Parts: sequence; C-alpha cells; structure tokens
Amino acid sequence: MQHRQSSCPPFKRRKSLATRMREVLEIRARHPTKIPVVVERYQKEKHLPLLDRTKFLVSQDLSLSQFLVTLRTRMSLTSTQAFYLLVNNRGLPSLSTTLGEVYRDSQDDDGFLYMTYASQDMFGASAAVQP
Repeated sequence: MQHRQSSCPPFKRRKSLATRMREVLEIRARHPTKIPVVVERYQKEKHLPLLDRTKFLVSQDLSLSQFLVTLRTRMSLTSTQAFYLLVNNRGLPSLSTTLGEVYRDSQDDDGFLYMTYASQDMFGASAAVQP
C-alpha cells in the first residue's frame, strides 16, 4: 500500500482508473467522514524528502493548514524550509479551507484528491507554504 515515490511511477500510472475508483468506494463506505488523499513529490524535486507514504485518509473537517503540519512533520522539515502544495497541479486554496471543501471542489474523476509538493526552488519563492 505504501510506495517509495522515487522508484515508482505516479499513483495514477500504478493503478487503473477502475481499480482506483473501486478503492475509493471501499474507503468511503468504511469511512464516510474521511477524505482519500494522494500526496506525491513533484517529479523534478531534488531538495525535499520523499514522504513515507503516498495515500492519506484524513478527516473532512481538518483544515488545509493542519494537514500541512502533518506533511511537514512527516518530511521532518525545519521551520525555515518552505514548500509548495498544489491541488491537482493548479494551486493551493486558502489554508483555512477544510479538506472536505477542497475535496468537494477538486476531487479527481477516480474519487481521490491529488496533491503535489515541491520546494520553492522549483517554482520560485513567492507563494511557498511556511509554518
């Protein structure tokens, strides 16, 4: 269930659409108040560490800022290390937004919410997420 991202293709390429959709249906049936989230490191990222997992099951009431704290902790980032988190490779909603709201607005056709993280060096420093 957990894959090291450096040696594997992106999540969507590892599993078929039908498999991903079935997985989301099973997750949502067992955990109706949880959001299935896939978080992957930007493919060209060189500075930030890999997360120990790709898939997260998070409370729909969790704010984006609280989820960022979880990711920072899992990456063991210092308080001075900034990173970007993009939803569907498009941008980041307000940090006060709940993951339930983000999911409602941005879930993929397969039912997962996809996020990508990268260091400020990959995109510039203007909108990096810091503590």
